[in-house]
Amino acid sequence: MTHVPVLVEAVLEGLALGPAAAAVDCTFGRGGHARAMLSRMGPAGRVVAIDRDPDAIRAGLHLRDPRLELVQARFDALLGICRERDLAGRVDGVLFDLGVSSPQIEEPSRGFSIRREGPLDMRMDPGDGEPLGAWLDRVSERELAGVIARFGEERHARRIAGAIVRARPLATTTQLAAVVERAALSRVAPIHPATRTFQALRIHVNREIECLRAALPAAVDVLRPGGRLAVISFHSLEDRVAKRFLRSESRETPGPRGLPPVRRPRLRIVAGRARPAQAEVAANPRSRSAVLRVAERLPEC
Repeated sequence: MTHVPVLVEAVLEGLALGPAAAAVDCTFGRGGHARAMLSRMGPAGRVVAIDRDPDAIRAGLHLRDPRLELVQARFDALLGICRERDLAGRVDGVLFDLGVSSPQIEEPSRGFSIRREGPLDMRMDPGDGEPLGAWLDRVSERELAGVIARFGEERHARRIAGAIVRARPLATTTQLAAVVERAALSRVAPIHPATRTFQALRIHVNREIECLRAALPAAVDVLRPGGRLAVISFHSLEDRVAKRFLRSESRETPGPRGLPPVRRPRLRIVAGRARPAQAEVAANPRSRSAVLRVAERLPEC
């Protein structure tokens, strides 16, 4: 199983890491971006790579690069991780490559795949939280519809939630996908009708939006002045959170007339919305929905 990192050159250009840089890859995956960062660094460079998935950490152990440190954790633990390593306020670059990785989808036992039969799990860290199947067995139709509508932006959320509740208990991903496919009215080839519902359930199970909202301010806190934050998102919910946060942090909050601002901007937008080139999309179709945003930490006033 391979995972091809997206927008690698754009990330490297955006982060602008020097040979002795200290960087944090908040979503190690299979290490594509981390290896690219290290390739631009000299012996004094350092990458702390975080991933909540123990399979990703195990897969990274073969790299054996003394400049790379692997940490199994959720990325909303970023500030504590950097403080433990005396890196808070000293980091040159922070990267988030959001969403699910190809190995997670391709391994049926993880429960992410629509087309490959596996258990209803979907946890990025199998030791953290409740599996999807257990939650589906007890959730109310109203709450389920809300999750599917909010995190999947699915127009037919109420119809799909009703179909899932009536079909309980469900044991496998393919059973769930079949129920959703029958209930969904959208047929946009080649996208499976259950894609939005599976996305919503995965986001809910892993508290992805909640973690991202907590991690973005921490990323600014750990950056040195001039350090840069890069966020790659793959759907509108993630991108909206990143865009609003970066815009908010790059604007001044004025104070009462005649008084200094209540809050000065902490960031400067470097890249507002970078997309992959056609050649990258052709070589790696997964990159087609990727959006990169980059901002730079401003000095304290």
